[in-house]
Amino acid sequence: MIEVASLGKRYGGGPLVVDGLTFRVAPGEVYGLLGANGSGKSTTVGVLATLVAPTTGRASVAGHDVVEAPGRVRAAIGVTLQEAGVDPGSTPRRLLRLHGRLLGLDARAARTRAAELLEAFDLSDRRADQRVKELSGGNRRRLDLAVALIGRPVAVFLDEPTTGLDPISRAGLWEEVRRLREEGVAVLLTTQYLEEADQLADRIGILAGGRLAAEGTSAELKRRVGGDTLTVTVAPSDAERAAAVLGGHADGAGGAVSLRVDDGSAAVPRVLERLRGEGVETESVSLSRPTLDDVFLEVTDHRLAGPPAPTAVLEAA
Repeated sequence: MIEVASLGKRYGGGPLVVDGLTFRVAPGEVYGLLGANGSGKSTTVGVLATLVAPTTGRASVAGHDVVEAPGRVRAAIGVTLQEAGVDPGSTPRRLLRLHGRLLGLDARAARTRAAELLEAFDLSDRRADQRVKELSGGNRRRLDLAVALIGRPVAVFLDEPTTGLDPISRAGLWEEVRRLREEGVAVLLTTQYLEEADQLADRIGILAGGRLAAEGTSAELKRRVGGDTLTVTVAPSDAERAAAVLGGHADGAGGAVSLRVDDGSAAVPRVLERLRGEGVETESVSLSRPTLDDVFLEVTDHRLAGPPAPTAVLEAA
């Protein structure tokens, strides 16, 4: 449904802000595009929405090239940008009807579609006739998404749609994105909230310097980090000895020793047995799985110092 091939974009004579980007999004799939500020996320959305002309490569939506057939692309898509693009002096009901008419619906069809969306987005009460500027931030974002869906698009681009929302409003937007997936809509979601991508995206692409640094499902990306982190707490006086035995990293002040292991569940009994054999008493054990934060830091070359990889000492325990 969405296809990007070797896409590049530069502004003026500057460097490429999108460089050789290639990915696809199938119908009924949510594709999460992650990246730090300036990584090229919004520019990519701009190209796909026909708002920005690409410098190199090509992009298409529903089989229509964004350069050669921009009108057909616009008829097939819905877009929400980082700032809600709705008239603050209008009302949700008027806005939805207006956008329906602009997309070619007759007056009756526009009224019907507007009523459907007001109901679906929980805006059908007094808020339907309240001025947009009087709505909460969460309701404005829901309205923005409703406007994007008035023409029943086959592909939707959501550019950081939940930025600045409270947790309840964010959860409400998540439910709407899941509903789009169930209806077979292809969704391109850009976000800086890694938890959001983890919850919603079927596949994730991570941009670094305008390039696709990593791509895969959340589980696939987490596996590339290199195992679980196992932390055992011992007496502070034993921390350095335990670290030497296990090949881990000691926090001497708190008595915590951390190490990377391929399979945390299998490693726990081996670690405890090894420490008992050395006369080190264990106070507690905890296990943490890799997160998208770990993946993001690694693939964008911003990894913080952490525990070392598994060692031969542990594997032999």
